[in-house]
Amino acid sequence: MFVQMWMTKDVITAPPEMPILEARDMMKQSMVRRLPALSKKGKLVGLITQGDIQEAGPSGATSLSIWELNYLLARITVEEIMTPVDNLITVSPDETIEQAALLMRRHKVGGLPVLEKGKLVGIITESDIFGVLVEVMGIGRDGTRLTVELEDRPGALAEALDVIKSYEVNVLSVVTCDKCPHEEDHVLVVIRVDHYDWRPIVKDLKGKGIKVLDART
Repeated sequence: MFVQMWMTKDVITAPPEMPILEARDMMKQSMVRRLPALSKKGKLVGLITQGDIQEAGPSGATSLSIWELNYLLARITVEEIMTPVDNLITVSPDETIEQAALLMRRHKVGGLPVLEKGKLVGIITESDIFGVLVEVMGIGRDGTRLTVELEDRPGALAEALDVIKSYEVNVLSVVTCDKCPHEEDHVLVVIRVDHYDWRPIVKDLKGKGIKVLDART
């Protein structure tokens, strides 16, 4: 899967000279948490987030009145508090979705502008990554979810799938995780199939020496 398949293409943006109170209202109305800032020529110059705006405000211990606060905030522009483009982490539309997720986690950011030949063509956020997880895990589809523990060796997964294949069921998704809490040389595998009567499958898996940790519809 690639970023261009999951990114938001109709990106809501703000000019760098926009007051941050207007940017805040735009985020609320559009239900977004970040706005790329574009120059008059349409070039990405930065990114402002809800967190940036919150940090720009005075502390809760201030003695200023609400009118004084709004007056001061109204004079601050997006450009003054945004993260400039040179400090932004960006991706291209043909980047893999897992690389985008890794960048977000590594740099502790909730969204990445998507650039193609220097032009903003989209934005990919943590919500989009959650959407990918839901799709990959087959969540929301009818069927059975099996969690098995397999040896970390070639052919182990194929053996488990051969058992499932014998029931002529459709495998909807297979997700592996190498962080097995029980054995260091084992992996966890979540298999979702379009079949409700999981008991015979589980019995045969166990008969092959495969540890089934969970089965549910």
